[in-house]
Amino acid sequence: MKFRTEITPSPLRCPIGWQERILAVGSCFAEEIARRLAASKFHVAINPSGVLFNPASIARAMERWSREELFDREEVRCSVVDGQRWFLYDLHGSFSEASPEALLRRAESALRAASQALREADRVLVTFGTAWVYELRETGCVVANCHRQPRDLFTRRRLSVEEIVAQWSLLIEGPLRGKQVLMTLSPIRHLADGAEENSLSKATLRLAIAELCDRFPEVEYFPAYELLMDDLRDYRFYGEDLVHPSSQAADYVWEKFAEAALDPALREALPRLEEIRKAMAHRPLHPESEAYRAFCSAALRKVLLLEETYRIDLSEEKAFFAEKID
Repeated sequence: MKFRTEITPSPLRCPIGWQERILAVGSCFAEEIARRLAASKFHVAINPSGVLFNPASIARAMERWSREELFDREEVRCSVVDGQRWFLYDLHGSFSEASPEALLRRAESALRAASQALREADRVLVTFGTAWVYELRETGCVVANCHRQPRDLFTRRRLSVEEIVAQWSLLIEGPLRGKQVLMTLSPIRHLADGAEENSLSKATLRLAIAELCDRFPEVEYFPAYELLMDDLRDYRFYGEDLVHPSSQAADYVWEKFAEAALDPALREALPRLEEIRKAMAHRPLHPESEAYRAFCSAALRKVLLLEETYRIDLSEEKAFFAEKID
């Protein structure tokens, strides 16, 4: 007797290897997967401009990165709510600063890092969160973040499938040319928009992604959204806010992601990497004892074997255990 519909994602046509450089952009879910990739020793740059939720703002950011177009003083705004904070509408709220000069310096550093990450990336992991956008009435431009400014400064609307596909087609044919693109739809629900409007938003994004996958062979889709909505399909797999996936759900999606997206030859190494991470997190009662030195010596041998076998950089792990032995 079956009590749930288990989804088995199709393997990527081009699996992810350890030597690839990955740029992860988009919603919080992109960061969740990217952090796990980084913990598994992949080369990952994660949201250099902070979390971005809608396709228009993600595309705008990547276009700016591709041109290395720095922000200028005219784009900096002072908060109407808190006159001591300065921000940029194209960046996440975490970039607010106490002075325009500090904000521009920080934004320039982030942009240069993002430009380099985009140039060097072999693969771009993109997660769309919502199709609802806010346009600044003053300019008519979509903002990445409203920075808690008064609602009457903005016009709210939903992007169309055609808009998203048109903007992202230019991006894929331009700055993303020659790169593998893996798209996902965030399972995090934007209930502030209302349940019905959230459903419309997710449907719009899913249709746009499907169209891009049909147009471009280098674009693939991983069904993170479906894994939460149709496979797990239970509030016990959400956090206390009933919006974000629980840690158990995130673990499950990561397992499915690893099976579908990672090179089969390296998947067998992931449990061994996890064993090393647990060994590093171990807190002995007697750190000066011979027993703990023997424990660290055994762990160091495992690190050296893993590094030699898979040609990955485990210098941090080697240094950790070597210090305990000396």
